[in-house]
Amino acid sequence: MTKTQTHTLALPGVDLVYDVRGPLPPAGGRPALLMIGQPMTAEGFGALAAHFTDRTVVTYDPRGLGRSVRKDGRTEHTPQRQAADLHLVIEALGAGPVDVFASSGGAVTALELVATHPGDVVTLVAHEPPINAVLPDAEAAERARAGFHEAYQAKGTGAGMAAFIAMTSWQGEFTDAYFAQPAPDPAAFGMPTDDDGSRGDPLLSRDSWAVSDYRPDPVLLNAAPTRIVIAVGEESAGTYTARTAVGVAAVLGQEATVFPSHHGGFLGGEFGYAGKPEEFAARLREVLAAEVPYSARPQGK
Repeated sequence: MTKTQTHTLALPGVDLVYDVRGPLPPAGGRPALLMIGQPMTAEGFGALAAHFTDRTVVTYDPRGLGRSVRKDGRTEHTPQRQAADLHLVIEALGAGPVDVFASSGGAVTALELVATHPGDVVTLVAHEPPINAVLPDAEAAERARAGFHEAYQAKGTGAGMAAFIAMTSWQGEFTDAYFAQPAPDPAAFGMPTDDDGSRGDPLLSRDSWAVSDYRPDPVLLNAAPTRIVIAVGEESAGTYTARTAVGVAAVLGQEATVFPSHHGGFLGGEFGYAGKPEEFAARLREVLAAEVPYSARPQGK
């Protein structure tokens, strides 16, 4: 097995923890492969990283999540702050620009990273970025987001997560029929019905609303030397994050690239939301193998 080395980068307001599987600089002349999520931390990429033992793989815990404990007393999670953090992690690696596989909120951060530090990334595969602004029903999506937040505030984590699942599994636009549904029962999803009183969940609170409020800049993104691939799960079709992926791809003048499985298609069974990590890894390897050498890539390609 590839040895994993854990590092801590001391930054203003946080000790940022990241893991490196493999040598630096990477062997074989390939860039390091950075895998990022949000609010998911490094541990979510274990099953996927296991299929890339021939690459140097880097994972991290975003600021304020997992092992990356904040020291500034703040709780919000923004793509801008996280992209700035990632730029410093990439600098600390000292191995030049990286390939990035980014999932969910991490895909939003990665788009901001390319927009603000285009020299950092060779190829970005952004998997199902949840961005409301690219949807034709953007206002309704914001209302649906407010709905699961309100359920969380009123009744706690179980109720909030049940409402979140109802939102993210809904097929198509958020119509009157969506909002007319009765509140979902947390027990139907195997979740607790009691309320432990906590209200700091990064997914269910307002702390991460800046992620889904993000507006990608197609001019900056298409001007970057980075090759950007927007990915969507084949089983996600019609759901919220599939629609946002298709919307972001359209903003960039491309079509979304289909990957196996669903929003968590790279996950192993240890998280209770198993995807197809072996098939997912094969598709990711195929997409990354198609990359144009960074030094030979013209602007906007």
